Amino acid sequence: MRWAGHGVIVLLLTVVTQLGGLAWLIALMTRRRLVSFVLAYGVIWMAAYALAPVTGRVPLPCLQEPLRMQSPAYCVLMRNYVSPDLADAAHRAARQVAEAYPDTVTLALDGGFPFLDGFPLLPHLSHADGDKLDFAFYYTDPGGHYLRGKTRSPIGYWAFETPEAQICPNRRWTLRWDMRALQPLWPNRPIETARTRVLITALMTDPRITKLFVEPPLAQRLGVQGAKLRFQGCRAARHDDHIHVQL
Repeated sequence: MRWAGHGVIVLLLTVVTQLGGLAWLIALMTRRRLVSFVLAYGVIWMAAYALAPVTGRVPLPCLQEPLRMQSPAYCVLMRNYVSPDLADAAHRAARQVAEAYPDTVTLALDGGFPFLDGFPLLPHLSHADGDKLDFAFYYTDPGGHYLRGKTRSPIGYWAFETPEAQICPNRRWTLRWDMRALQPLWPNRPIETARTRVLITALMTDPRITKLFVEPPLAQRLGVQGAKLRFQGCRAARHDDHIHVQL
């Protein structure tokens, strides 16, 4: 039973971080497992940071501006890796927003893991090849003042914007979660539509970007449209809490 428990830990760490399970296996060979795990994970994290560009993935920044990850947790969990072209497109779009609205910070969410095309980044249906990336919306306080580097939820996801977004039939097996119990917990922070519109437009006009997912009622509300702007379908997660882009 004890080894079964370790197996579950390895599985969970692998699902969440890709390489964390390896660090736990290394820690099992020592007496002070927790300390050994932290040290092993740190070494593996630094190795991934150095080696991922050799295999075609680069990390998005955790602390820089005008583009950074929404939370350092994305970096710690190694979920901030994308292809060089997608990284360049993301930086370019963030610069365009900052040029239009100085002192704006663009926040990225899940990208991908550092290695291996086809390795799933759960709970996403895609994000398995470094060519997909999610962006957080920009928000304001109730008075309409831009909140720099702030999101509604702690992770940038699941704070849905459009109660009218029930455009799909109810299905038993779907990733189209409503997270109704969480919605009252989020602060009142309306979307900053001007910055969000500039970001979406900048991404759509980049020839390397092929698709953007934004929930249709929200896209209509933001006043954005184009051939690259798509509906993700009724079995995928809702996209009125973030923007999904892909090469």
